[in-house]
Amino acid sequence: MGFRLVTLNLNGIRSASSKGFLDWAASTAADCMGVQEVKAQAADVAGRFERVGGLDGFFQFAQKKGYSGVGLYTRQQPSEVLIGFGNDEFDAEGRYVEARYDRGGRKLSIISCYFPSGSSGEERQAAKYRFLAALFPHLLQLKAEREFILVGDVNIAHQEIDLKNWRGNQKNSGFLPEERAWMTQLLETGLVDVFRRLNPNPDQYTWWSNRGQAWAKNVGWRLDYHLATPALAETAQREQIYLAQRFSDHAPLTIDYGFEL
Repeated sequence: MGFRLVTLNLNGIRSASSKGFLDWAASTAADCMGVQEVKAQAADVAGRFERVGGLDGFFQFAQKKGYSGVGLYTRQQPSEVLIGFGNDEFDAEGRYVEARYDRGGRKLSIISCYFPSGSSGEERQAAKYRFLAALFPHLLQLKAEREFILVGDVNIAHQEIDLKNWRGNQKNSGFLPEERAWMTQLLETGLVDVFRRLNPNPDQYTWWSNRGQAWAKNVGWRLDYHLATPALAETAQREQIYLAQRFSDHAPLTIDYGFEL
């Protein structure tokens, strides 16, 4: 037994489903799956995507159509589901769903989160910094009260090993010194980048640009994470970036943990 947790930026749930996502989800035997960039509204999900791979979905949709949106699919019924993290600006963009599994004195959360991208220009980069500033104390507060794993598209490559062309990207969103420093600071609070604990190797990426031959040449970035409190991270056993099929410009990242909900 144990706990299998997947994260995947879908780049549109309808698009991903047309590329085989639903069949793959059914075959992967996940206990929970965090998805990001659903790019849909409640009406689009109804009757089609509430249940995926035998898992029940909980969502936060963006107010803007065809934009952002996150979901968390789970096999076990949570004791509570929190939609958003109490920030008006970013809750309107659909970026945070937290499922709580509190029983027998244990407090445990699984979170699906989609960090803003700043690549479209200064305005969105400023928004990304506001998001990071708001999320940091929220995660610290959470860590003080409960165990959790946050999965999602963080839109930050932390170290040079986490993207192919790090030299040429030092002034680009996703690898800016301030973003990387934020991640370093977060990990210094005790949270763990679980994939890196299990896999120290180079060329491990979860996103590839659609431009040029990025996918074919594995010119990628590692933007998708499992960030866990130490006790849960300690139980992590296996990781896999699934590359056999493409549902999106991101690849699914699966980690098997040695605890049960």
